[in-house]
Amino acid sequence: MENGVPEQIEVTVTFLEMDAPPAYYPPLPYGRQIALLKTKNIPLHFYRYLTDRVGRKWHWVNVLRLDDEELAATLHREDRDIRVLYLDGAPAGFFDVKPHLPDTAELAYFGMMEHATGQGLGRWFLGAAIEACWSHKPRRVTVQTCTLDHPAALPLYQKLGFRPVAQKKEIVRPLPFAERMASVMRP
Repeated sequence: MENGVPEQIEVTVTFLEMDAPPAYYPPLPYGRQIALLKTKNIPLHFYRYLTDRVGRKWHWVNVLRLDDEELAATLHREDRDIRVLYLDGAPAGFFDVKPHLPDTAELAYFGMMEHATGQGLGRWFLGAAIEACWSHKPRRVTVQTCTLDHPAALPLYQKLGFRPVAQKKEIVRPLPFAERMASVMRP
């Protein structure tokens, strides 16, 4: 254990998929100042910031371990679909769709920052992510979650139409604070 961070954590990853768009999407919550903006050539530092702020508690580390060239190569594809949620004018979450797999749109990342959770936005936000996935005309939409993610993640995916298709054990190597800082604060 380094600085209170375990060297590795065993997780169970659940793979889910959906073969048809849902019959309806959850409505936008009323009385809230919400914007969902599609990015174009998202700056790497902003993507790392979003990943860190949304995923720190859940040990989202893979993106933070990529160098600039690796991250740019994957993010700045013509078909990448990254949308940022704003609540009351400030970033509050994001989702990232990879529609370039054969016949598949993968909801690669989806989440909200802590200040946006518990406010009744999650169902609508996931519905918006699913709708974005289907806008790419795939034959199926996939997502994965693991035992480190928010406990409501798996049930919410299932409520909105995903079905589990597989599970496997993986090892997550959490980022010590110094490595996280070096990633997020790189020049």
